[in-house]
Amino acid sequence: MTPELGQIVKVLRGKDPGEYAVVIGIVDTRFVWLADGDKRKFDQPKKKNLTHLQLQETISSEVESSIRETGRVTNGKLRHALAKFAEQTQVEAHEKGE
Repeated sequence: MTPELGQIVKVLRGKDPGEYAVVIGIVDTRFVWLADGDKRKFDQPKKKNLTHLQLQETISSEVESSIRETGRVTNGKLRHALAKFAEQTQVEAHEKGE
């Protein structure tokens, strides 16, 4: 699975394993730029190796369109996308009875 702009990923290795972030740039077939709008702002993204990430199925269309149109995205939008994703996964887990 190849990463896409606006895609939500789970960090598996590094300083913050278990954290979620949003792909805000694609370097090449091995690396992407990540930001979460909180600890990791858009202006100082983290370059991560794809092998250290778990790609989620969720892609934030708001983040994707903002980056495509203006080349940037606000940290608030990144935080909102991650909050919405967290809420959605909680609802799904609750529905499954976990």
